[in-house]
This record gives sequence, structure tokens and C-alpha cells, in this order.
Amino acid sequence: MNNNQYFIYLLIIALSTYLIRVIPFVLFHKKIKNKFVNDILYYIPYTVLTAMTFPAALYVTDHFIFALVGLLSAILIALRIKNLTLVALTACISVILCELIMMMI
Repeated sequence: MNNNQYFIYLLIIALSTYLIRVIPFVLFHKKIKNKFVNDILYYIPYTVLTAMTFPAALYVTDHFIFALVGLLSAILIALRIKNLTLVALTACISVILCELIMMMI
């Protein structure tokens, strides 16, 4: 990734995060009482983060299957334990183990 592409991605992330936080303050002067709107505004940052992270998680290695193993192990641990550090470590270790097993074969 070159510097221009990096700064474009950084600008998009910054703008999306900033606009999501600022637009409600600009448009609504009173407290938002609508539960549907509150739910949408609450989940948008998580949705944007997921949309940017998920494709990168699948193409992080040279082998798609290994990336899928890491992603599935991370999802499984996240659903069971919900410790972010353990989820990240599990995903990394599972991908490394797959790569090591592939090198032995």
C-alpha cells in the first residue's frame, strides 16, 4: 500500500467517524426519543468498522483457507468468551499454526 492510498483510507475513516458523531448534533437540538433512530445511531460505528475489517481479515494471508480458519476461530471464541485480547490471539495463533503445518507438508 502506498502513502496516497493510506491517506485516502485514513481520510475516509476519519470523515465517516466524524460525520456519524456530528450529524445528530447538527440536525437534532432536542434529545432523540425515537428508539429506532437511537438504535441506528448506536450501531453505525460498529457496522462501518465491520465493513472495513471483514474483507481485510479474509485476505490477510496468501491462503484464503488459512484466513478463513483464523476468522472462524476468532468468531467462535468471541461468541464463547468475549475477551478481545483472547479473540485476537486465537485468530493469530490459528493462522500461524496453519501456515506451519502447510510448510511441513
